[in-house]
Order: sequence, then structure tokens, then C-alpha cells
Amino acid sequence: MINKIQSWVEIPENSDFSIYNLPIGIFCENVGVKRAGMALGDFVLDLNAMHEASFFEEIDLPQGIFKKDTLNDYIALGKDITNALRRRVQELMSVGNEEIQGNHEYISHIFKKRNQVQMYMPVKVPNYTDFYSSMEHATNVGTMFRDPDNALLPNWQHIPVGYHGRASSIIPSGMSIHRPKGQRKDPNKDAPEFGPSTRLDFELEMAFITGRATELGQNVPADKAEEFIFGFVLFNDWSARDIQQWEYVPLGPFLAKSFASSISPWIVSIEALEQFRVQGPKQEQEVLPYLKVDGSRNFDINLEVDIKPEGDDATTVCKSNFKYMYWSVNQQLAHQTINGCNLQVGDMYASGTISGPTPDSYGSMLELAWKGTKPLKLANNKSRVFIEDGDTVTMRGYAEKDGVRVGFGEVSTKVLPAI
Repeated sequence: MINKIQSWVEIPENSDFSIYNLPIGIFCENVGVKRAGMALGDFVLDLNAMHEASFFEEIDLPQGIFKKDTLNDYIALGKDITNALRRRVQELMSVGNEEIQGNHEYISHIFKKRNQVQMYMPVKVPNYTDFYSSMEHATNVGTMFRDPDNALLPNWQHIPVGYHGRASSIIPSGMSIHRPKGQRKDPNKDAPEFGPSTRLDFELEMAFITGRATELGQNVPADKAEEFIFGFVLFNDWSARDIQQWEYVPLGPFLAKSFASSISPWIVSIEALEQFRVQGPKQEQEVLPYLKVDGSRNFDINLEVDIKPEGDDATTVCKSNFKYMYWSVNQQLAHQTINGCNLQVGDMYASGTISGPTPDSYGSMLELAWKGTKPLKLANNKSRVFIEDGDTVTMRGYAEKDGVRVGFGEVSTKVLPAI
């Protein structure tokens, strides 16, 4: 049971950004420089202004640490510092604390309206790995493209399957993307053709960001992995299914995935998610010792996806949950480093598509419309089998328990025609 905290700041009911959350990101006003902030209700708390006003004197913070384009240097200070800062902001914003409350000069410098600032990439991403960790998703894809009786490949229940993706094309929410182009192969034709993808898809994922570096050759044990995880974001791993189907044999995803991946701009710390831990699905196949981990390592986070055609209403097409993941983040990081692969601060590790056990919880259009054979009904008599130009895809996520809500806001991206 979490200790209940009340804030003197007015926070809307069901706000993702409660005093229990305080996610961190990079923002900028119309006139100003990029800097770090924490989300609280409808506001962004300007951490640089708070630091300059000496509210963090008891924390060993370098000067100017919050007046940077990314959070990498701040995250690299370590959990002793980052957790102390979050607790201090929580203290300053709690009922009974008068250090800021009532001082209008402080408030005007520290509190910025969230709807009046621009959010940016929170970190510089040195490396990006995309996993494939939902059994439901892997089973659905295997059923569609291989053998329904043997949908999972032989290695799937033994290792957290993943691949190294393109870090440079990870973008923040609000940035539009252009439809990708590439080679496609019609099974009824002898040769491939080139053009814009006709099967553009979203993938509902979450991603964790590493906060500690390791040396080349060092392994991160599964039971110690969370010491290296700073926090989480929502992650839309855009996919061009027709390009992917032609190119992925024998080496896997390439152009079909590298054109864009979108993330939510606020990083929710793993500590803020502590009370939402749950047991993951039972792993029937015994895993090798380096992947074994005890305790509740999954998180009960509600997820949903909307599709909004240009000039029309949005329709919720998917409701899923992060708790369905077969492979936990601990196992993913342990597997990533078991060969000695080194970590860097700001590395991003996506979960893979998060599909649940029911058709309305499938985390991609490939599954929701079942390879284009079952069109999804949208508002106003529209339908979709894949994403069309002008569509905006929005993903949201939140955890809620015992009256406490910790959310991620949203990642929203509009699709523009191919260039």
C-alpha cells in the first residue's frame, strides 16, 4: 500500500501526471531554450528554474544540469540523485509545504502550462533494440505466415528474440512522418516493384531507457537489471508490412522498420511504477539460468490505440496491457548483455508489439484486421485494413490502483503522403 500524498497544486481528476508520477522530459517555450521539466497535472515544472532558486541544495547536482537539450547527463548521475530529486519535488508540491506555495514570483518562474510548451526527444538514443516478447503477437504472426499448429519458432520460448534497430529515426510525439517507400513483391508476380508502402502499420509497444553504462564484456544479471533501468515511454514501432515481407528473409527487418519509431515525451521512472508490479505469464518452458528471475517483474499498465482519419472522429481500435509480456524487461536486458554487449546511458529497448488474448487487444493492424481480411470499422462508416495517408495514430497508457494513477500521456503521429 502506497502512502497517500496530497498536492497543493490543482490536478485534474484522472490526470496521468499525478504527484505520484512526476515524469521528466525536455521542453521549450516559444521564447527560450530547451530544458528539463517534470509534469504535474496541467503544468510543467521548470527544473532549471527550481535549481537556480536553490530548491535542490541538498542534492549534489552540477550547475546547468537541467539546461541541456537532452536528459542523458542528468540520468547518468545515477539513481541516488534522480530518485532524491523526484522525492524532493514531491515534497515541495505536497500539502503543508510552504516553500513555493503562495510565492507568486516563484510560481510564475517554475510553473509552465503544458499546453503552451513544445516537447522534444527526452534523450539522445545511442542504441536501440526492438524485442519480440508477446506470445500472443508471435503466435498470431506465426499463424498467419507459417503453420497454425507450430506458430512459434523453436527458439521463441528459450530466448527474448530481438534485433538492433535504427536509433536516429526515433522521434517524439507530435512529429508527422511520411509514408515510406521501398521494394514490394506481389506473390502473383515474378519480380518486385518499387513504390510507397500500401500496408503501413503501427505496433503498440513500450520501451525502457537505460540509466547506467557498462563496459564491453560485462553482463547484467536478470535480478540486477532494474538497477540499470531509468524509466519507460510509450513506443510506436511503425512498420511497412509489404516491404517487410519481401526483405526480412534471411536477416530480418531493415527498411520496413527504420523509417520512424515514435515515443511519448515524458519518461516515467521505474520507481513510480513500483506498486503496479504483477506476475507475468507462466513460462512453461524452463529458461536457462541467466534468464531466471523471481518476483513480480511485469507491470499492469493499461494501453490503448486510436485512429483518427483526417477531418474525422477518432476511434479506439485496441485496448491491451503491458502485463501480457511473456519476457520481462529483466530478462530482456540480461539477454542483451549476456554476450558482453555494453550499455550506454540513453539506450532504448522496445518491448515488441503488445498483444493480449482477445481480438480487441491485438497491438497492430496486421492482427486487428487479420492480414487485411477483416477490415476494422471506424467512426462515420469508415474502415481500415492498414493506416492511410492523413490518419493520426495515438497511443495512451496508464497504471491505476487504490486511487493512485501514474500515466504516460500519449504518443501521437500523423501520416503524410510519401515524398
